[in-house]
Amino acid sequence: MEGFTGKLIVFTAPSGAGKTTIVRHLLKHFDELAFSVSATSRSRRPHEEEGRDYYFLSPEAFRQRVEAGDFIEWEEVYEHQYYGTLKSEVERLWQARKHILFDIDVYGALNIKRIYGERALTVFVKPPSLDVLYERLQKRKTETPASLQKRLKKAQLELGFEKQFDRVVVNDVLAKALAEAAAIVQQFIG
Repeated sequence: MEGFTGKLIVFTAPSGAGKTTIVRHLLKHFDELAFSVSATSRSRRPHEEEGRDYYFLSPEAFRQRVEAGDFIEWEEVYEHQYYGTLKSEVERLWQARKHILFDIDVYGALNIKRIYGERALTVFVKPPSLDVLYERLQKRKTETPASLQKRLKKAQLELGFEKQFDRVVVNDVLAKALAEAAAIVQQFIG
């Protein structure tokens, strides 16, 4: 593996479109991939683990890390709710000679593509319709009516960015979406 050049594979989608399910599938099937753990200032959910799901920071600590230049990309996704990719995370994974798999928002994905160019592949996971997306978010039972409306409004905005991505996977039939995503990754990493 002399001369290893790490690549970045960025999956993005509106919340509830299935990108996390696809990313987990890819991690199980490709030993050469490692997951980029994002940092966030949002509250930890009961099932989430520090360093596995996210690096949890207070909003103040997050802003301090931004000012210190510690992030490749970051966004204030919702008011006082920040998400971003730490430079140290990318360096850590490339030192381990892994290609990096991301599960991040639309703006973060576009920023990574802008910074890394051809070393990065961006994949937009699209729900078959907004109605299906609404049903999926409702089934999660993690949303209040207000947060559900906020996510749907954001999803409508994000769907408008689809054409800016290298590839699009429509997640209508999960098995088909998983196979398509795996083929895209295999082609990109060679």
